[in-house]
Amino acid sequence: LQLQESGGGSVEAGGSLRLSCIVSRLTINSYLVGWVRQSPGKEREVVAAIDADGGTKYADSVKGRFYISQDRAKNTFDLQMDSLKPEDTAMYYCSTVPGVTVVSTQALADYGLLGHGTQVTVSS
Repeated sequence: LQLQESGGGSVEAGGSLRLSCIVSRLTINSYLVGWVRQSPGKEREVVAAIDADGGTKYADSVKGRFYISQDRAKNTFDLQMDSLKPEDTAMYYCSTVPGVTVVSTQALADYGLLGHGTQVTVSS
């Protein structure tokens, strides 16, 4: 299983970025996928999760600003991040939980397999 993120970078507050994740060596099928972030000194946070039916969950801190989408035929999923804030600065990881088919941020937090991450830096 390999998850590869892309799309990170540096932006000013209020800007947008789009992260993408491509999964290889595993067909995500109906599995739960999502995005997790971590910054120094802070706990890992599940940002967004989506199931095969399109059901989504978001962290309160990003609701209304971040949007997760998927293309399961291509084994990919994305995170559109708008109205970025300095507190969004973190390493972002895409994640999946093989075998879990319901949208659950707890499952991602406890069992999610992660990619190598992509850095997002938001300046004020």
